[in-house]
Amino acid sequence: MPDKIRFSIVGFGNIGCRHAEHILHNPDTVLVSICDINSACRGYVPEDVSFFTSIEEMLEETEADVLCICTPNYLHEPHTIAGLNAGLHTVVEKPMALSVEECSRMIAAAEKTGKTIFAVKQNRYNPPVQEVKKLMANNELGNIYMMQVNCFWNRGDIYYAGSGWRGKKDKDGGCLFTQFSHFVDIMYYLNGPIASAIGKTHNYGHQHNTEVEDSGSFVLKAANNAIINFNFTTCAYERNMEGSITIFAEKGTVKIGGQYLNTIEYQKLAAATLPHINITAKANDYGLYQGSMSNHDQVIKNVVDVLYHNHPVMTSADEGREVVRIIEKMYAGAGR
Repeated sequence: MPDKIRFSIVGFGNIGCRHAEHILHNPDTVLVSICDINSACRGYVPEDVSFFTSIEEMLEETEADVLCICTPNYLHEPHTIAGLNAGLHTVVEKPMALSVEECSRMIAAAEKTGKTIFAVKQNRYNPPVQEVKKLMANNELGNIYMMQVNCFWNRGDIYYAGSGWRGKKDKDGGCLFTQFSHFVDIMYYLNGPIASAIGKTHNYGHQHNTEVEDSGSFVLKAANNAIINFNFTTCAYERNMEGSITIFAEKGTVKIGGQYLNTIEYQKLAAATLPHINITAKANDYGLYQGSMSNHDQVIKNVVDVLYHNHPVMTSADEGREVVRIIEKMYAGAGR
């Protein structure tokens, strides 16, 4: 491994720029190349970073250690496998892919090449999530009875107008893949696998510009017998409203709230008191809309810690695949 870990990026839209920012600011990493089919992106690339419009050309001509896949959802599988086969570790944006089958092919390629897939689930780093994770890992909540997950966001016409893939069923996959896979992940991260799912989805406010649902409500049964109510919409009026997870358990009740799982909104615990947490300035702000919490600096740091110091991967490929499995189960339970 070189003195600095060399990164390449494929896909230089909003999230690719976020990856580049944190690679450039990490003292242990260097950005060597960027690929995007839009040649106009060249104007936003630092002068000492090579720019390509073909991923095949970039992988052939660039010496790198890690490839960040920041392309649309439907390209995650082919771009990940291309990077692995070129001898690079890969950092794959959410969702890991659009099916369990695709994820399994990616994992098989990683095993064949001896390289690591880092699935991007940056909300795991949210301090409120980490505090509740510790509670549950130490069994301070006891048996988990129920959970409620609420994801009430806004995605207006401008969000879809500037994209050839958002809202397209075969390229986007649906809200659970594109907007709310982070919430599915935190539900899984805190409470484990899902055994069954039943629900309803509908497209209320986006029929004119999308092929997928914009709202849904599910009842899930977890493997530990907890009942989970999962509600989502992209129809919140004019702005994002809430992203929260409430846990009702044997030894306490706790709610991770705010717009992006960024606060401890409520707690009543038998044997612990969580610190006051209210983070207000770390949302991924893309100008016309906001996304989940901006913890991509921690994602890049985890790559460094794994490759230099043998730390564990924060979100493994197997975990990324399990999130996709849950989403598939939810959509199947809605009769999609």
